[in-house]
Amino acid sequence: MSAPSPSHPQAQPDSLAPEWLVEPDDANALAAHVWPERASRDTDGVLTLGGIPATELRERFGTPLWVLDEDEVRGRGRRTLDAFRAAAARHGVQARVYYAGKAFLSTEVVRWVREEGLAIDVCTGGELAVALAGGADPARLGFHGNNKSVAELEASVAAGIGSIVIDSPIEIERLAAIVERRGATQAVLLRVNSGVHAETHDFLATAHEDQKFGFTLTDAVAAAARVREVPGLELIGLHCHIGSQIFGTAGFQESAARIVELHAELLAGGDLPVLNLGGGFGIAYTSVDDPTPIEDLAAGIADAVARECEVRGIRMPDLAFEPGRAIVGPAGVTLYEVGTTKPVEAGDGATRLYVSVDGGMSDNPRPALYGAQFSARVASRISDAAPALARVVGKHCESGDIVVDAEYLPGDITPGDLLAVPATGAYCFSLASNYNYVPRPPVVALRGGEARVIVRGETIDDLLSRDVGVTPREGKA
Repeated sequence: MSAPSPSHPQAQPDSLAPEWLVEPDDANALAAHVWPERASRDTDGVLTLGGIPATELRERFGTPLWVLDEDEVRGRGRRTLDAFRAAAARHGVQARVYYAGKAFLSTEVVRWVREEGLAIDVCTGGELAVALAGGADPARLGFHGNNKSVAELEASVAAGIGSIVIDSPIEIERLAAIVERRGATQAVLLRVNSGVHAETHDFLATAHEDQKFGFTLTDAVAAAARVREVPGLELIGLHCHIGSQIFGTAGFQESAARIVELHAELLAGGDLPVLNLGGGFGIAYTSVDDPTPIEDLAAGIADAVARECEVRGIRMPDLAFEPGRAIVGPAGVTLYEVGTTKPVEAGDGATRLYVSVDGGMSDNPRPALYGAQFSARVASRISDAAPALARVVGKHCESGDIVVDAEYLPGDITPGDLLAVPATGAYCFSLASNYNYVPRPPVVALRGGEARVIVRGETIDDLLSRDVGVTPREGKA
């Protein structure tokens, strides 16, 4: 146990802490719904992930370090697929679940999710290449994106991709030329904006009209007619995605009503066997987040579609969903080493403790991009120091380089401590950069009490290798 440090006074929560953040009785405690299922503390107080002490992971792989619990990813994938299949089966239809390649993609993760029965959605030629290299069945891939290049569309059609989600009139013509030239047939969906605004950050809400994705409900009618004029394009359904990090089913239910109305109108021109209602289901980043259980989401959305179809006297189509971060996000934890700590007078006699770590916005830009909130815990020991309001910041030359904006940590946190940030499995690795020429960390997967690198970390030599003005070192190509 460590004694409280007089150099780290406890902050005044009433003046600096956000309203949602509650000072804990124990700044060591792990909020179970925020951390991977198998996260715990051992008898020495060290955080263990997948049965492996975090201190051992630091010793073997260094920091910063992205850690991914393979069993957690697989388990969440199975549970999600089972939930949507069961919800659809109650109405006599089938359901497909797409893993979000943009959340986290590597050949190993592709293998995990395909072995658990999930399809995969990709949105660039690079993601398509990784999915195929990971052994994904092209027929179980969907291709998204508002600006798919001709080369990306060519590669998708050549690979035999299961579906392409058309996003604009120009894309219809690009695909029309490709399928005619190749003598191919390609299944497509139309992405439609339902006009329903998800209760989330503006940059994460994707179904309102004034944004870059998809067709309006009105424009979709003409787009569907044009697709049906092209002999090599097969319109199999509509797609709608109302946003990301969404809790509850109200937005999905309202969106379903509008999309089913359009679906019913388009049936006059031919069958539409699939309705993809997107997803973007929320996860817990902090102790106050309360995600809706996936079974409740599945049942609520499927029931809403069934009701809307029944009202219109039409057959319910098969369903498809894209859970987004919900499968991989909670399985990830990022480990950092504390470099410096500094109490800062913030006015009104209140003090905020700044904790600087050896990573930052290069390995997790979400707080800078969206104001995203995260949690943190000291991972290398237990402390009996009083909680102090802290802000965890990175090493980059930006005042907005914040890893965790507000968290209560032990007041004696000190250089050399290991800090763990949960719920970083999605949109951290995939959004990472080399800002300030910082190499990206490795990704380590845990399973069966063993840890292995699935994506190697970068080195300074890797960064220099791309600069044509650098003379290769002796012995290096």
